[in-house]
Amino acid sequence: MAASEGGEDGQDSILEPLCFPEQPADSPGAELLVCLFCPESVPQPQKDVLLKHLLLEHKMVIADVKLIADLPKYMLYWKGRFLEQPVTDFCSVIKTNSTGPVEKQEDYFLLCDVLPEDRVLREKLQQKRLEEVLEQQQKERDDSSFHRLCMFCSEEFTGNRSSLLNHMAREHSFSIGLPDNIVYCNEFLDALQSKLDNLQCLYCEKTFRDKTTLKDHMRKKAHRRINASNREYDRFYVINYLELGKTWEEVQSEDDRELVDDEDDDWSDWQAHPVTAVCLFCDHQSETMEQIYTHMKEAHGFDLHLLRTELNLRFYQQVKLVNFIRRQIHQSRCYGCQEKFESRAAVLRHVVAEGHVMKLPDMSTWDQPQYYFPTYENDALLCTLSDSDEGESDETNHGEDVPVIAEDISNLRALKQTSVLNQLLKNRSSCS
Repeated sequence: MAASEGGEDGQDSILEPLCFPEQPADSPGAELLVCLFCPESVPQPQKDVLLKHLLLEHKMVIADVKLIADLPKYMLYWKGRFLEQPVTDFCSVIKTNSTGPVEKQEDYFLLCDVLPEDRVLREKLQQKRLEEVLEQQQKERDDSSFHRLCMFCSEEFTGNRSSLLNHMAREHSFSIGLPDNIVYCNEFLDALQSKLDNLQCLYCEKTFRDKTTLKDHMRKKAHRRINASNREYDRFYVINYLELGKTWEEVQSEDDRELVDDEDDDWSDWQAHPVTAVCLFCDHQSETMEQIYTHMKEAHGFDLHLLRTELNLRFYQQVKLVNFIRRQIHQSRCYGCQEKFESRAAVLRHVVAEGHVMKLPDMSTWDQPQYYFPTYENDALLCTLSDSDEGESDETNHGEDVPVIAEDISNLRALKQTSVLNQLLKNRSSCS
């Protein structure tokens, strides 16, 4: 719509045709739900109104409506079929008050997937929806025009959505899952931002009086996560579209032990899901371990393989070293000299400028039990660590550190006398 600032007669002039705003095709209200028997129709968000209408006016019940992937198309299909054949050809008939007088008996109709035609229809709609979701997910993964502010620090992110999601997980300990598992990402983030704008905790969903109180609550209660029981979030995870009638909880709870082993199974077409590992120093991700090691070496001068060889690090020592470096950088502290900085970017500049990339503190600083636990729960880099290259060195290392007691313990009295427990008991007796 366009108009001049004002004509000579003091009235606005319309310079081009006007138009009403168009409703987006993918808007929830774009499709109508039609009654199976009459012209009645309602917007899709008001499906409960139509289901009530079907029950009261036409005595029709549709089973498991929430599991129908595309309810408008489902309704249109059966509306057409009911015009071709009687309802009783497709629906189970439920007679109420069957033992009472005939005039008080009523017939209700149940449309469910026990009928093969209904089952096939539901599966086709589910398959089509899955294809649409995967296509949308691929578009989002390839989209380089993503632009958004962080919900917690207002830092600006452009390019790929993964940069923002990884930032929130790393800097704010807020993870909604791996980027590759999420679809309709912008809508998801809009929903979360709306809750925060309304001063609502994302986990317990309680409302607070101001942002400071909300922030303190989410930090102290460890509520920087979403409520997995909130079904509003289900549509944003690809796993919920994979199998008809199964939620993410049901898919994850399936026990592999229930699968029957078959020696004749052909695994030749098996394709392992690529592991996405994140660099220790930046947001770069690689799908192969060689790529991430090469990136860290060439872009940052950090050679994990060299450190492993020079320090003769065993597997769990490598785990603790990676977790130690991650935690120090997360806390804006140089892992080499322990100097504290105001931001993560500042400490990374310091590490490069002072040549501390390959500088490690004394092993006693980081070879601690607390670093068995990952700094980031989905740190794929930990899954790629390997022990020494040669089996002989493995045996030597383990032999040096792990005491081995032979099966022949005939000299039990000498063993008891030199036992650490025996010494502790003596100390305890002397103290008492």
